[in-house]
Amino acid sequence: MSLRRRLLVSQQPLLISVGIAIVITAVVAPDVLRSHSFQFALVLLAALTLACVVVPWERYPPLAYWCIPVLDFAVVGGLYYEGRNSVIGLSFLAVFPVFWMAWSGAAPRRAWLLSYVCTTMLLWAPLFTQAGGFPAREDLVAPLLIPFVMFAMGVVISTMESDTTSQQKRLVAIETELQASLRETRRRSQLLDAVLETVDVGVMAVDAAGRTILMNSRQRINHALAGLHDGADTGSDARIYGLDQLTPVPLAQRPSQRAMREESFSDVIVWVGTGERQRALAVCARAMHEQGEFAGSVLAYSDVTEMVNALNAREDFVSSVSHELRTPLTSIIGYLDLVVDDEETAGLPGHLVNALQVAQRNAERLLLLVADLLTTASGTMHLQRSETDVAELVSVALDSARPRATAIGVDLGCDCEAELRASVDPARISQVLDNLLSNAIKYSPDGGKVTVRSRMEEGNLVLEVEDTGIGMSEADQRDVFTKFFRTGQVKKAAIPGVGLGLVITKSIVEAHGGRISFSSVLGAGSTFRVELPGSGN
Repeated sequence: MSLRRRLLVSQQPLLISVGIAIVITAVVAPDVLRSHSFQFALVLLAALTLACVVVPWERYPPLAYWCIPVLDFAVVGGLYYEGRNSVIGLSFLAVFPVFWMAWSGAAPRRAWLLSYVCTTMLLWAPLFTQAGGFPAREDLVAPLLIPFVMFAMGVVISTMESDTTSQQKRLVAIETELQASLRETRRRSQLLDAVLETVDVGVMAVDAAGRTILMNSRQRINHALAGLHDGADTGSDARIYGLDQLTPVPLAQRPSQRAMREESFSDVIVWVGTGERQRALAVCARAMHEQGEFAGSVLAYSDVTEMVNALNAREDFVSSVSHELRTPLTSIIGYLDLVVDDEETAGLPGHLVNALQVAQRNAERLLLLVADLLTTASGTMHLQRSETDVAELVSVALDSARPRATAIGVDLGCDCEAELRASVDPARISQVLDNLLSNAIKYSPDGGKVTVRSRMEEGNLVLEVEDTGIGMSEADQRDVFTKFFRTGQVKKAAIPGVGLGLVITKSIVEAHGGRISFSSVLGAGSTFRVELPGSGN
């Protein structure tokens, strides 16, 4: 409200109370209404009320309007002077200007002083105007309780006003902060909605009870494709299939149900939909917790159909080409074997025999490459386990690799236990050793040292191949077991290879129930470590 309106509202209680006093006086003592002091008080009250509205108080100092409550004491005094003997309690009308000044909070101590002084003056005024001279001490002291009550009321009201004002300021500050937080929350919510609707990934959030609390438009499309129209992934007839695109995924194994069991996972592939519209989705999930309690999960569904189809096409192509190459290569190697081993070939010139032997070696190398391609394309690994002395396999592998190492100046070292027995496929473990040794020698083009270590650790067979070659960068290390991957350093050095050796090695080790790991420093070499279960495992 404006200052004028506030002054008028503050004046209204006294105005209403005086109106009631006039009615009471008219009933009990109508002669009092005709007294000069009573009429003066009414005229002054009307003038002060009009001044509340007419005077532009905003132009004057802050406490200028206090002249109205101070003069209100004169109004109360005029009414009290003639009507005190007829209407009981007219002096208590002074409470209204006391309340006004105290509640304004502008100058509390001045308000207390004026409340006491003005109330005392209106009570003493009749004593000094009556006949008989100066009033007696008893007459002056008798009404002083009322000024003290007014003073106390002023103190209490000022304190309440101060507390109320402080609380109001705190509430205003809190409200301002809440409004700012609300605006920021709305801004972040709009930003989140914009991001969720922009990304080409389905996003879904569920609470601890499994209710969907967030889902973007992309995920709604995925849900519709899977036949889930109500947002819940609980229907038994949902079109959610495994990697073969035909077998329905059991309800308990669906990504959303796994997420509800507080599981966190990445890149789980499922197929949704049927026919030409069927899509492959890679699903990731992360659990949410509040104060240590499970609060739900967030799931992200990425459409990887094109990538999966491309990988399948590549595997089909590799498998088809490998099968097509294997037959003619087998025939070529067979005929070359016949020619090289034929007694009549002994009469051929030496350079022709050497040429035939080179052709034979290269054909055999191509056949091995085709076998590797078939192995990676099929994704299966058949083992023929037997109790084997792995130390002997290491010795044979070193003997086979020594000519290649000597040719490029690489020193082969062996730190192996004399006898290591394990239940393994000897041909496959020999392939692992040959691959690791071949890589170690091949990636040490400027010479150096390759060391093979074999031992038993806590019942497990451990094989290590360490080299001091070119090593790998941290970026290359992430893709070292990826099919057809070759590091940038290898490509620059023009070192031959197709990037399948380590992939096949990893498959063989994992088929044995073991694991392969490595450490590498660019320019300082690499160490590959194979751990296989021992005979007792």
